[in-house]
Amino acid sequence: MASDNSFDVVSKVELQEVKNAIDQATKEVNARFDLKNSKSKIDLEGTETIQLASQDDYTLKAVIEILSQKLVKRGVSLKNLEFEKVEPASNSSVRQKIKLVQGIPSDKAKIIVAAIKDSKKKANASIQGDTVRVVSKDRDVLQEIMALLRGKDIGVELQFVNFRSS
Repeated sequence: MASDNSFDVVSKVELQEVKNAIDQATKEVNARFDLKNSKSKIDLEGTETIQLASQDDYTLKAVIEILSQKLVKRGVSLKNLEFEKVEPASNSSVRQKIKLVQGIPSDKAKIIVAAIKDSKKKANASIQGDTVRVVSKDRDVLQEIMALLRGKDIGVELQFVNFRSS
């Protein structure tokens, strides 16, 4: 009897890597001559928001650039960041929040399921909360689906976990 093989498609941000990137970016901002007295701050609020603050738009953009570089170096995809609009703060300074996207939003999950169905591969995909489970009898088909999804730009970084055969 043939057994089913499956894996889950998820989108997660490693919080420890985000914290490390924030620490590195903060050190660089404090060390750079052009940003030394800019009163720039980078804070992680809870598990899903990064708060940036700076004296003006120009320095805020520089801080975002530094943070982005550090996140990429630590393996955190910029696709999982949702930038909110820049808000004015006290003393003509500015601030901006960046949301960390954890899990696959339902509209993106539907795109993933549709892509798997459109590929005409012998596999079933189902949305389970903020993950997508893909099941097939053939492991090679699952490998092909992983390659297909890696090639598509869905808008969030995808990881493939829980590869199992039952």
